[in-house]
Amino acid sequence: MICVLTLAILSLVVGKGRQHDFSVFKDSRLLLHPDALLLADSGYQGMHKHHQNSTLPVKKKKGQPLSAEDKAHNKTLSKQRVFIEHINRRCKIFRIVKEVYRGKHKNYSLNWNLVAALVNLRYRCI
Repeated sequence: MICVLTLAILSLVVGKGRQHDFSVFKDSRLLLHPDALLLADSGYQGMHKHHQNSTLPVKKKKGQPLSAEDKAHNKTLSKQRVFIEHINRRCKIFRIVKEVYRGKHKNYSLNWNLVAALVNLRYRCI
């Protein structure tokens, strides 16, 4: 989870093995304030069941193009989410999280937390 205002990494959840991001989110059971706005990509379909104040891009239906309103909605959402993708890039500069992790699994979340702290420190988010 990243704060859009400060661009600081607030929380980090790691799953075991190869898991989809949304299933890791559901299993983590993070306590979120109901007024917090979640901006997610299209991989988080069904987010409204878990958090009412979430915004997802609109997917086109089979054989039907998106309307102009839906395209505008997706464009504004992607303009807000691009900063989140930049934070992901900052984390993946570190080789230990970019490549295949060959250490003990119990240390994997520790490594990600250390990288997140370094990114926050480097870009003065904390």
